[in-house]
Amino acid sequence: MNAKTRSTLATLPRETNENRLFVQTTQMGGTAAYLSSVTLEWLDRRVGFASELPLFQPHLDRQTQNVERGAHTLESIVQRPLDWSRQAPLAQYLATRTAHKFPPLLVVLSPAWVDEPDAPQWNWEGRAIQSAAEFLPLDEGDRVGWLEVSPEVQIYALDGQHRLMGVQGLMELLRSGELQPYNKLKKTIGQPIALADIVEKYGIDAESLQCLGRETLGVEFIPAVLPGETREEARRRVRSIFVHVNLMAVPLSKGQLALLDEDDGFSIVTRQVAAIHPLLREEEGRNPRVNWDSATVAAKSTVLTTLQALKEMAARYLEPQFPHWSGDRRKGLIPRRPEDNELQAGVVAFSKLLDGFANLPSYQELEHQETTALRRFSFEEETGRGNLLFRPVGQIVLAQALGGLVSRSGLSLETIFDKLQRYDGEGGFDGMESPRSLWYGVLYDPNKRRVRVAGRDLAAKLLIYILGGAEDRMERAQLRKALAQARTFENKAVSFQGRFVQPKEVGLPEVL
Repeated sequence: MNAKTRSTLATLPRETNENRLFVQTTQMGGTAAYLSSVTLEWLDRRVGFASELPLFQPHLDRQTQNVERGAHTLESIVQRPLDWSRQAPLAQYLATRTAHKFPPLLVVLSPAWVDEPDAPQWNWEGRAIQSAAEFLPLDEGDRVGWLEVSPEVQIYALDGQHRLMGVQGLMELLRSGELQPYNKLKKTIGQPIALADIVEKYGIDAESLQCLGRETLGVEFIPAVLPGETREEARRRVRSIFVHVNLMAVPLSKGQLALLDEDDGFSIVTRQVAAIHPLLREEEGRNPRVNWDSATVAAKSTVLTTLQALKEMAARYLEPQFPHWSGDRRKGLIPRRPEDNELQAGVVAFSKLLDGFANLPSYQELEHQETTALRRFSFEEETGRGNLLFRPVGQIVLAQALGGLVSRSGLSLETIFDKLQRYDGEGGFDGMESPRSLWYGVLYDPNKRRVRVAGRDLAAKLLIYILGGAEDRMERAQLRKALAQARTFENKAVSFQGRFVQPKEVGLPEVL
């Protein structure tokens, strides 16, 4: 590159302004597009949602900013409904994460004439005689140039409307000092999130936060109408682009999120422990024990658990020790990555929990038996054991109960696992489909003959009780009532002996 070319290029940023952007062109699938970068302040001021177009104004829900679904709008809508519950978390992400990053937005340029059928830009056939994008090339190949984005041109987000919502939330937070969280339908929930609380919680310099509006984000502009298109053809093209952009982007599973998350302390601890712990690590000569992607274990799968279940185990066990890893729910603040020394302490604590799991009699059987027969119910497989410990929900329940016990009862983890080894050795976790099991009706639904995830919290309380962690009489009375209710079907409760009895006749088992 010679000195003249460098000098010319150096002047381009100075000539860029609010109403004219330096862009590079792209051409794909018959649609010209223009790549540029803009500040977050500019994005907040100039880019809106598709629902704000004049076309939709008579059919707009003013509360949610969503277009009413109906016969009169179905063929014109180009986007999914806005989910306003996402605004506060996204705005906080931008404010609190040092290495925050949003992918580029795909936006549509729509000058006023697009919505005026009698405008001179349409010919007698109703076809556009020019593009909705006013582009001035600077080279012979039309590869770079200026894109006119005057205030008369409406710009709306086609892909990235929730990223835009997050940017708008951030700018509102910086301008007013607070941001009101919403539910999906933009109804206020909880108290406003205060900028002062974010500064205090995360130790962020207030002045540096105010600079966030000058950060830049990539934007790709496409014209609402191309030369030769009718208004209907243009609408179809824009809607088709939105569908295919989202169709090709497969969302991450919960397991993949846990695998990749570098801010959630529980995910980080889980990944580190799952890779090296003897109970879970991959070893030659045995089937893998962790499903890294799916949140469920298939009926015939030989894995022991899932990464998502392990992450929930870590969260429920470690949260009493590291409550700030979950953020401040009372103030609506999201969590941030813990310090390395805290993460190491979490790794040690979670590893000790899994050491205890590995020494339970049920898990000792993994040395000579696959998980399938241990997990499946007796009516599914002749040798099925229906063992709770081979179901992700059971593993999470055990971790949740132990986390509560260790933090509040003063019992050591070693003492707790001594009791659990006796309980497991006596078949306490086996045969959950049998009325004799404590988990019948709680974690097993006898009507649907499947695991009942909704009973997870009650199951954790029952575990705490049998391990000696529920000494309050009122607490025990409420627990007995809840257990009786879980085992009641059509006004008749099922006793541990398998007989129909009155609910008040269902009692609690003995404490270990």
